Amino acid sequence: MGVSINELFNVAGKVAVVTGGSRGIGRMIAEAYVENGVKTYITARKEEACQQTANELNQKGECVALPADLSTPDGRARFVSEMKGREKKLDILVNNAGAAWGAPFAEYPEEGYDKVMDINVKAVFMLTRDLLPLLEEGAIPENPSRVINIGSIDGLRVSSTDNFAYGASKAAVHFLTKNLAVRLAGKGLTVNAIAPGPFESKMMDHMLSQFRDKIEAENPLGRIGNPTDMGGLAVYLASPATSYMTGQVIALDGGRHLGARHD
Repeated sequence: MGVSINELFNVAGKVAVVTGGSRGIGRMIAEAYVENGVKTYITARKEEACQQTANELNQKGECVALPADLSTPDGRARFVSEMKGREKKLDILVNNAGAAWGAPFAEYPEEGYDKVMDINVKAVFMLTRDLLPLLEEGAIPENPSRVINIGSIDGLRVSSTDNFAYGASKAAVHFLTKNLAVRLAGKGLTVNAIAPGPFESKMMDHMLSQFRDKIEAENPLGRIGNPTDMGGLAVYLASPATSYMTGQVIALDGGRHLGARHD
């Protein structure tokens, strides 16, 4: 059997949902999909930002804004109902929406801990469950539907910052990815995760504004991630090239979770 690069990484004609798709890593992924022929639905809590991003991406392909608060049962139910009314099947679900909360250990609020866990872990599970009928439709072993969860290198190592709930939530996402990979394989789905290091995003704005030089200097590859890095991996995980890959957590961090740069 020959291997055609054009076919191996072709995602044109697929339908995707990218949560938290209006900015940061979610936008990077949505833009890569749109540019490569994927009809991409983006969702975010802020309607104006969600629609603005969709308008911009529509200059490159097909992007639809469906604003929703996926952290609440009602918001999730409305979004799922809207998707079922618009599409008969879903090929790609990217669970990217997330939250962080930093505070010293002795002062860490229960409210903040619960918020991070609800958005970063529970919402990932619930949305995947609720969209399963669409993901199952038309999925076959040779062409499985894809679930791509966005974790973090803070779920692979202990961070030096006071992000207790965030690191724990992303470690949970990584294990949930493995669990769902086994449970949903028989339904024609693969489930993988990306564990990003530092990228340009609202969540990283504060750290990059104060410590960018240090962050880049400590990275084995000497830089932070860019949209091509993230978009390329997201397209790869949605392509025929990874139809036999499931349950994997891929660190996309320039090697930072392995250690600091040595010159």
